[in-house]
Amino acid sequence: MAEAVIRTASQIAEREGLIEVTEVNVRLGEIQQVDLEVFKFALSQLKTQELKKARFNIRRAEARFRCRACGCEWLFSADELDEEAREAVHFIPEAAHTFVRCPECGSRDFEFTSGRGVWIESIKGVRE
Repeated sequence: MAEAVIRTASQIAEREGLIEVTEVNVRLGEIQQVDLEVFKFALSQLKTQELKKARFNIRRAEARFRCRACGCEWLFSADELDEEAREAVHFIPEAAHTFVRCPECGSRDFEFTSGRGVWIESIKGVRE
């Protein structure tokens, strides 16, 4: 994941004509259950030349679900899952449908409304 963020930030910097990136704002979906310290360390180790001085600001995006059967909305809580289920959802977020039910009606037919994936919100830097 960190490698993809570095690669994407480098491509954006090149496309925007930035010779140096000073800040990269990243959103990290909670459903991914990524260890923030490990992610930050990986980013620091993978920095390319134009990202060498960049500060990575990482914010979590809270995971929310909406039941398609009854319309209930709720927050995801990895703590409610056992170790095996947490691992499955970490690697394949769609696996949540196997382990999570709507707290109102018990349906497994729900959608992710937020908190899935990793994306770059913005990049700041110095132009040529």
